[in-house]
Amino acid sequence: MTTLYDIPLRTLKGGYTSLGKYRGRVLLVVNVASQCGLTPQYTGLERLQTKYADQGLTVIGVPCNQFGGQEPGSAEEIAAFCSATYGVTFPMLEKSDVNGPGRHPLYTELTKAVDADGTAGDVQWNFEKFLIDKDGLVVLRIRPRAEPESPEVIAAIEGVLAS
Repeated sequence: MTTLYDIPLRTLKGGYTSLGKYRGRVLLVVNVASQCGLTPQYTGLERLQTKYADQGLTVIGVPCNQFGGQEPGSAEEIAAFCSATYGVTFPMLEKSDVNGPGRHPLYTELTKAVDADGTAGDVQWNFEKFLIDKDGLVVLRIRPRAEPESPEVIAAIEGVLAS
């Protein structure tokens, strides 16, 4: 049986990796974009990374250009933007499709998870978040408009970190 840990991934810099590298950590996987109305969520995501990294959280960004062409840049442009504009230090994966026939295998698995309304399926927009526990299981799907530092997201992260 394939787990999230087994899916081959590429970093934004072109190296090979997998979520297995983060086994035993809590992950928040987020499809991101540089030219979206929700792009300021990078600030909250970076604050989560900074605040909770020592407790076992890793935020992982997955650039995606499927929603209004809001991530048109090259890997180098995306990395420069994230660093210069938001001081992003969390890991970033290569630009990937999260929906449709070219959907990355990571998102084939992630989109099986249901949100608070019990709905699975396609990612709705940029900055949809998936909280993954220390065993590599999706425990919460958070729709795009939920701010990374909203009380419900913080409570979920802290709960999974404590378990």
